[in-house]
Amino acid sequence: MANDGSHSSVLAPRTAFPNAMLSEIYEQPRAIRETIRQNVDGDIIFGKALQPIENALFAFKKIIIAASGSSRHAGLAGEIMMEDLAGIAVDVEYASEYCYRSTHAGTDPIVVVITQSGETADTTAAQREALNRGAKTVAISNVAESTISREASAKLHTCAGLEKAVPATKSFTSQLTLLYLFSLFLARKRGRLTSETTRTHLIQLDAIPASIEKSLPRWDSLALECAQEFQHSRAFLFLGRGVHYAIAREGALKLKEISYVQAEGLPAGELRHGPNALVDDQLPVIVLATRDTSDPDSMLRYHKTLSVLEYIKAAGGKTIAIATEGDREILKVAHRTIFVPVAPELLLPILEVVPLQLFAYHFAILNGHNVDHPRNLVKAVVTE
Repeated sequence: MANDGSHSSVLAPRTAFPNAMLSEIYEQPRAIRETIRQNVDGDIIFGKALQPIENALFAFKKIIIAASGSSRHAGLAGEIMMEDLAGIAVDVEYASEYCYRSTHAGTDPIVVVITQSGETADTTAAQREALNRGAKTVAISNVAESTISREASAKLHTCAGLEKAVPATKSFTSQLTLLYLFSLFLARKRGRLTSETTRTHLIQLDAIPASIEKSLPRWDSLALECAQEFQHSRAFLFLGRGVHYAIAREGALKLKEISYVQAEGLPAGELRHGPNALVDDQLPVIVLATRDTSDPDSMLRYHKTLSVLEYIKAAGGKTIAIATEGDREILKVAHRTIFVPVAPELLLPILEVVPLQLFAYHFAILNGHNVDHPRNLVKAVVTE
């Protein structure tokens, strides 16, 4: 039977942490608050930070995002945010591929590079190539005086603080927060949002840290239960639609990084185009099935995702659904459910990734792995 997290008793918050990764998962409300505080003053987003590329902000035809790993997944979510809010064409490139791709001649792009450390070799090389091609760049980094920030046309700073564990957690949600702010900034600049509507979006963003804070103990407990049930599984599928596809990718990456099992993130609609051959009672499928009831497009995606869950259930598969509080339909089709608070469609990713981080964390701990320093991984890949 589905596990209804929305009616769990209130759990005491953690006060001590056995490792840096779990501590940093719990630090995310503070990191998001600080990222907002440092980049928003009243209704003014970014202050003068983007003044060095002011002319380009009026002339550019598209945005190219270049990043690697978790930062690229944040970029995939940012692509949807920018396209939906600002009406801008966005391409997301692997930083390691950007230098070997076409020159994007005639498109007058702004190239946004994203890296936690600001020292990632592939991303730094991508920015240098973009500058060589005559593009203006915006560096998004968690280290203000990093190489990528110093070399950029303009720089924006996530304020997650030092992240000691190799897997990205608080740096990832801070990147999502900053990309949402960047999307609002561009939408306002292009006349797509009024000042009043922008203010409403900022108020909704401001509410996210408290929602995470309130939910963390419950998510922690439910993620542990899910990890215990599937502790011996050696492969997972993660599914999401629209902006949630980026989070499916990130959830799969977290599990791979710290548990050494195969995990793949797919658009939910692609399941029946081949990967469904893998579905059986031995392959857990984690499905992003959140919804924004005020958004017709979100509800359409949600109902399409429900049909995928029904298909998996009929095929004998086991699912963990990440769903929105108040959703009773999901309980009929999901094996287990973890609920997140109600939020606008484009802010749901910041909420729904946290239970996936906790699931990956508990799964790795149960299987005896070092979550802070997984094998073969380093915090910043500084050589190509």
